Amino acid sequence: MITLVSEGIWDFNLDAALAKISEQRREQALKFKYEQGRRTCVLAYELLKQGLREGYGITGNPLFEYGEHGKPALVGHPDIHFNLSHCRDAVVCAIGNQPVGIDVESVREYRESLVRYTMNDSEVAQIEAAQNPAMAFTRLWTMKEAAFKLIGTGIDNHLKDIISPHYRFTTVEAASGCYAYTICTLG
Repeated sequence: MITLVSEGIWDFNLDAALAKISEQRREQALKFKYEQGRRTCVLAYELLKQGLREGYGITGNPLFEYGEHGKPALVGHPDIHFNLSHCRDAVVCAIGNQPVGIDVESVREYRESLVRYTMNDSEVAQIEAAQNPAMAFTRLWTMKEAAFKLIGTGIDNHLKDIISPHYRFTTVEAASGCYAYTICTLG
């Protein structure tokens, strides 16, 4: 499993980067209304290219095909699985030989109504008992979203019970405390 993380959202020339990526990804990046969205979309793709080059010897610009619910796959490489995610503070990429889901989220203000809407009773108790409830919520949220991305369905009605012993989770909290990300694979 290769995991790549970047916080350098503003550390590159966007126009130069757009010129070096696939037309497919360029079109996707340019659909974002704000520059930050364009930057994170391009940077996620660049992380994927780096991981494919370092881990698999694949050079060039990969093309994507999409599953029924929008999960991307690499055209011509069905044995390589990947997932991308970005937020305002970081961009992450996971690549492996088995299905993978990854999610990164910035830590935001703690909102009890959102916690109760998205978490089951046990998770609510964990969050409320935590020293930093906002980070505890973010950690659990990234676990849920990474699991949905692993199975390729997107968020559905099973939001409160998606965290399962059938999945293996690795969660990392940024040293800065401004974001957390989770990688989910089949356990």
